[in-house]
Amino acid sequence: MTSILTLERPERQESSRARVEIRGVRKEFRQRDQVVTALDGVDLDVAPGEFVTVVGASGCGKSTLLQLIAGLDEPTSGTVRAVERPALMFQESALFPWLTARGNIELALKLGRTPAAERADRCQELLDLVRLGSAGERRVHELSGGQRQRIALARSLAQGSRLLLMDEPFAALDAITRDVLHEELMQLWQDTDLSVVFVTHNVREAVRLGQRVVLLSSRPGRVLRTWNVDLPSSRSLEDVSVMELAADITSSLRTEISRHAGA
Repeated sequence: MTSILTLERPERQESSRARVEIRGVRKEFRQRDQVVTALDGVDLDVAPGEFVTVVGASGCGKSTLLQLIAGLDEPTSGTVRAVERPALMFQESALFPWLTARGNIELALKLGRTPAAERADRCQELLDLVRLGSAGERRVHELSGGQRQRIALARSLAQGSRLLLMDEPFAALDAITRDVLHEELMQLWQDTDLSVVFVTHNVREAVRLGQRVVLLSSRPGRVLRTWNVDLPSSRSLEDVSVMELAADITSSLRTEISRHAGA
């Protein structure tokens, strides 16, 4: 069976080459008779195997940034380079309700031109990877919210990309389910060669997951400040060190929101 993902971290042969390079990016949208600048002068790199979280006020361009990295839109100016086509996971699972969990994943494999003879084994590998190995024949309405997001994650990983973009994927889940998925996502990331860019409004979630937290300014979005998270990978939302760093980031975010509101 051919593996979709390298389940053991390989030697990094591209350590000097970022998987994402963003240089001087500006993005403008036209709204009626007005031009709105969503992002302006954004520079950001994401290294192989790095987990980067992005926070900022509503409307600061976080989701726009992910869309540019994913190639769903183009910058007005500047450059965005990704070494391969990223996998993208949204806040809503967006699963097809007429298909089983397995069917949703196999459809992604089919669209990715995985040979038909390999799809069943690859699908089972992904179901096992997200700890839903026995749930393949369930319909979407038979899955809990957390299970739906696991299937959505498996469907994203079916593309075989080493770059995963996540746009507030756990925002609609209850606290306990979200905490479980935090642990599972971190284990998956630690066991693979994935680079992750994770957008969230939840600052503690950003610190809990990220190796690096990037704060975007209010619109137009710019990289205002970056924090390196020098904490054990086994950290939790309730750890004092997580709460202290989150408080520091939140203070900077509040200052930025206040500055923008008074502008």
